[in-house]
Amino acid sequence: MNDSFIVLIEVGALLFAMGLLGRLAARIGFSPIPLYLIAGLAFGTGGVLPMDASASFFEIGAEIGVILLLALLGLEYSAEELLHGLRRSKAAGILDALLNALPGAAFALILGWGPAAAVAVAGITWVTSSGVTAKLLRDLGRISNRETPSVLSVLVIEDLAMAFYLPLVSAMVIGVSLAQGAVRVAVAVAVVLVILFVALRFGPFVSRLFTPEHAEPLVLGVLGLTMLIAGLAEEVNVSAAVGAFLVGIALSGRVAESAREVLTPLRDLFAAVFFVFFGLATDASQLMQVILPGAILAAVTMATKILTGYIAARRAGIGVPGRWRAGIALTPRGEFSIVIAGIAAGTAPMLAPLAAMYVFMTVIGATLLARVSDTAWFRRVTAPKVARLAVR
Repeated sequence: MNDSFIVLIEVGALLFAMGLLGRLAARIGFSPIPLYLIAGLAFGTGGVLPMDASASFFEIGAEIGVILLLALLGLEYSAEELLHGLRRSKAAGILDALLNALPGAAFALILGWGPAAAVAVAGITWVTSSGVTAKLLRDLGRISNRETPSVLSVLVIEDLAMAFYLPLVSAMVIGVSLAQGAVRVAVAVAVVLVILFVALRFGPFVSRLFTPEHAEPLVLGVLGLTMLIAGLAEEVNVSAAVGAFLVGIALSGRVAESAREVLTPLRDLFAAVFFVFFGLATDASQLMQVILPGAILAAVTMATKILTGYIAARRAGIGVPGRWRAGIALTPRGEFSIVIAGIAAGTAPMLAPLAAMYVFMTVIGATLLARVSDTAWFRRVTAPKVARLAVR
């Protein structure tokens, strides 16, 4: 209790610095995500001025940030749109796993890290960061774009697949029996199916639990339910992001509209905390040793992600510029990659620093590429050939 003033000073100073960085990013027309990551590195382990007292605050804030990002993303879509997107994107989901997990597994085997580490690195390179992608789509005003449902369908398939994958990785690392591993996976999948069933079948009833006319009970109720479901999902090794997204899907009508309005400022605050916390949790002194392998892995798997999104958007009938935007939106890795690296850190030397460097490179690369897709040059290059000839 006597050290609470230190926590207040650290939190206040870092939030104030983040505010200045956000203003700078807005002025130069750039996403603030890379700046938040760099700020976290500067004040984290191995940084210029480590902040230890406030680490627990930022850790909890980061979890809330991911939950709010995915919950509000879920509010943008109905249960029917979700089901339609999942049915349409099954093939894209399978292709996504093959194109992005296999390079990671091969990379680990080439380094001589063994099968457990290979499975872990496969997951690190496979799963897109729902949190980063959601923020990029929002920052760039692309939530309502025609290609966005294709992006979300791939994200949801990946997040649902984590219900199988995370228990499997945990079982391999711990060394439990096949039967115990199967039980873990079965429990996780059952929980996802129950949440999905309630969201799709009883969505209108869930919406009637809240009143859109009064902001205070609406904020408390929706936030409370979202965190409750996310926590229960996390307890059985299911992504908290999946639970939060499905709660958002379950809400509809005026409740969903009012919830978006009142929760947006909270989402912005905690989403920024999420990106800063990732930097705080990374040991900056170890990153220099893994720059080259991290860059190689990032280059290969960002290309495969772009191909994944391009194909998924093409199957949905999206034009060429939208296909490229969809692919770029899927390139950042984040919260899942770090969770997997934490679970499997003991399976191979330098796995955790490699995962951190890899995530940094994909997040910053995605942010830069997303801006390129808004330039006149990009629109001219990706325009249909007939349109380009007409311009000439």
